[in-house]
Amino acid sequence: MTEEIIIAGFGGQGVLSMGKILAYSGIMQGMEVTWMPSYGPEMRGGTANVTVILSSEPVSSPVLNQYDTVIALNQQSMDKFEPMIKPGGLLLYDNNGITRHPQRTDVKIYCVEAALEASKTDPRVFNMIVLGGYLAIRPILTIENVIEGLKKSLPERHHALIPLNKDAIYAGMKLIKEIL
Repeated sequence: MTEEIIIAGFGGQGVLSMGKILAYSGIMQGMEVTWMPSYGPEMRGGTANVTVILSSEPVSSPVLNQYDTVIALNQQSMDKFEPMIKPGGLLLYDNNGITRHPQRTDVKIYCVEAALEASKTDPRVFNMIVLGGYLAIRPILTIENVIEGLKKSLPERHHALIPLNKDAIYAGMKLIKEIL
């Protein structure tokens, strides 16, 4: 089993954190893992993406031209990475700010209204809502390992936020909608 994922959006959306949590979770589940972030010089508002590979086999290279899963959190990411999904792959997106919806007919397309849900609870959990949506579609990691991955990636001073993040993951699992 190998899952090649790219998560892309604006800086400040938790793109790199989501990738780091997936990577730590995979390690705790005994998988071979790569985590390769890419971001512009801006702290917030610039583009950011992270490639994560979770595999039961050794990973030969973290550099990919096609992905099993693309998680697009803004229009620029949708435009850039939608063509790079392998046929039969998965596109997951948050529809906030999306002006051109996905065009592919040879992939599974899902939407999670994470920005809307996060605005009702706490904007800091946007990425965890998206992560929950992804885990509902592709349950390749256990929730227990994801929570452990969250603990590993969050500084200890923020561990009081873990229950809020856990609730957000479960909320995202319920909000996922397949787009026909």
